[in-house]
Amino acid sequence: MFFARRRARKAAQQAAASAQSLLARADSGAPPVEQSLWLMDALDWLRHGPPVQALREGLSLREPDLPQPPVDPAVPAEILRLGVLLDMLEQQPERRAQVATLLTGLLRHTDPTLLLADFGFSSRSSFFSEFSERLGRKWLPASPETRDLAVLFSLFFPDARDAVWLEALDAALLTRLSALFTTAPQDDDSVPAATLWGTALLDALTYTVSQIRATGFSPDLRARMQTGGALEMDAEAPFRQLSAQCEAVQAQLAHTAPTNGADTLPQSLALFRAGLHACRHQADSVNAHLEENGTSVSLVYALHELHQRIDRAEALLNCLVGDTPARDTAHLFSDFARLNAQRHSLRALWRHNTALLAEKMAERHAESGEHYITRDRGEYRAMLWAAMGGGLIMGFTTWIKIGILGLKAALFWTGLLAGLNYAASFVIVQLLHWTIATKQPAMTAPAMADKLGELSRPGGVERFVDEVANLTRSQSAGVFGNVLLVMPVALLLGLGGLAWFGPQFLPVPKAEHELHALSLLGPTPLFAAFTGVLLFLSSVIAGWAENAFVLHRLDSAIAWNPRIRRRLGAKRAARWAAWWRRNVGVMAGNVSLGLLLGLTPEFFRIFGIDLQVRHVTLSSGLFGAACASLGPAVVNDPAFWWALAGIAVNGVLNVGVSFYLAYRLALRARGIQVKERRAIYSSIARRLLRRPWTFFLPPRHALASTQ
Repeated sequence: MFFARRRARKAAQQAAASAQSLLARADSGAPPVEQSLWLMDALDWLRHGPPVQALREGLSLREPDLPQPPVDPAVPAEILRLGVLLDMLEQQPERRAQVATLLTGLLRHTDPTLLLADFGFSSRSSFFSEFSERLGRKWLPASPETRDLAVLFSLFFPDARDAVWLEALDAALLTRLSALFTTAPQDDDSVPAATLWGTALLDALTYTVSQIRATGFSPDLRARMQTGGALEMDAEAPFRQLSAQCEAVQAQLAHTAPTNGADTLPQSLALFRAGLHACRHQADSVNAHLEENGTSVSLVYALHELHQRIDRAEALLNCLVGDTPARDTAHLFSDFARLNAQRHSLRALWRHNTALLAEKMAERHAESGEHYITRDRGEYRAMLWAAMGGGLIMGFTTWIKIGILGLKAALFWTGLLAGLNYAASFVIVQLLHWTIATKQPAMTAPAMADKLGELSRPGGVERFVDEVANLTRSQSAGVFGNVLLVMPVALLLGLGGLAWFGPQFLPVPKAEHELHALSLLGPTPLFAAFTGVLLFLSSVIAGWAENAFVLHRLDSAIAWNPRIRRRLGAKRAARWAAWWRRNVGVMAGNVSLGLLLGLTPEFFRIFGIDLQVRHVTLSSGLFGAACASLGPAVVNDPAFWWALAGIAVNGVLNVGVSFYLAYRLALRARGIQVKERRAIYSSIARRLLRRPWTFFLPPRHALASTQ
């Protein structure tokens, strides 16, 4: 027991000595770079210093007059250590003066404008440029010998946890910190720290307003903002007036405005805040235009940055004239620390850019996906008949593929011919208003993103689960309709070919090979999951094509371009424009899916990788063709039943993987958080337990929740 107390006493003395040593090294007369190094050491001591209890015990041995409040375990240790340092400085006036002069010298020797106005905003709009910049920022060391306070801030607060304890600073501690800045001794010709800070905030506000104004006047956004009147220039009015409103506030704060009562600071502030709100409203109006007329990553990024600039201007204004400027400043620095951690994170850059891409791809494709969702028995029967029509076409497609493989051409030509065969079949199915089941999930999940936007409303989760049930029923109808007809069609075509051409039409060894290739015991599940990825990629291409078509107004070009109108005629050009507007995404998805299914296996075969595609409809057609060659006795072969099981798993994996990827895309596009996702999964689980048949059988009437 004696030795334990002795060790605790020694640890307390060492803790107190570390704090005393830190304060003793503060030298306001040192060069600015050495002062910055001391601040870095001080902040590192706050993060990784000795335990607070041992520190207080050691200081109580040296200075019994220091206050000893109880240690609250809920308060971050950095804040507790900061409180101890401030207590020590209040007991040591000379060192307090040194530290205060050193802190105010940071404002005198650096330029804080870029930190306050531009910190966290990227100077590169390209993903790869920003990636290389972050890579250099992550790997290359930064020098504290600089006048740029933004560079020093990234060195002062390199840890993501810094944002937590900066946000947790209480009012009492903020008051003591403010007093430390304002009580620094100064020369007769030196500017007070409060004035330096106010000037820096005003300069940063001017810089931020200029950036907001420049973005608002950019051609891409100007063309898409809604106008408030007959003149197009009305859309730019808030951005045009913002600079004058900011200058009025600055003039009032500098006491240079007229004092005749015509203008006062509260009125100027109210006008400026209203101007910022009007700019935000104009920026929000662009979203409606993008949803209707297409979007791009650069536009989404510009809007995102514009909103952040407006938020920054409001934050700077709060630090200047808010009710709690110290609290607002701590909150601003906390945001800076969080942004600093993100500026070094390649993962954060990837997540941000994929979110922008997801938002771009999910928006325009939602309307097309609605056509693949059935909600009542009539729509269910229509989907079943349409899927049977698709199965009829795919029966012929199967034998054309077998013929292409029989040509034994080079890998590229085999893949290209197979892809064109698939693409032509998919296009014919689409033109006949029939359907291929496995195209549905990737097309419908973006449409369901609209339902995700209603989760916060009463009953929103249940409406979304209703939509999931509708989609599941649609998939079951589509897959069953395809398989129901493609097998007998391929079987009948095979029997006819055997009767006409003889056994060489599909030799028995080849048929046995196809049957074993479809077996559940082989790599069929892996190939089926990979095919689900290709199905999702085709939906991404479809969404991109539809968005690009609308964004570049190609429908208007087809309808009104003089050369096209002379060639087609005015009425036909208008019909073509309307048809392509409705079908460009679907056609792009059909063609891209066909080429992906045909070319991908041959591409991997170049590298010696046997990665096949297992499309449930095509696999069912191959199954029927193989059975035609092997005859009725094939039902006694275990390979027959394993192939049937493989086809069943094939359909589940095709639909499941493609839908899951598209569903994740919709979640990312809508920014759905973990809590909301758990609510969705819990509601789906309850529905499966209580009413599982609703996922497979259509109701007599459409559910009211989906209306």
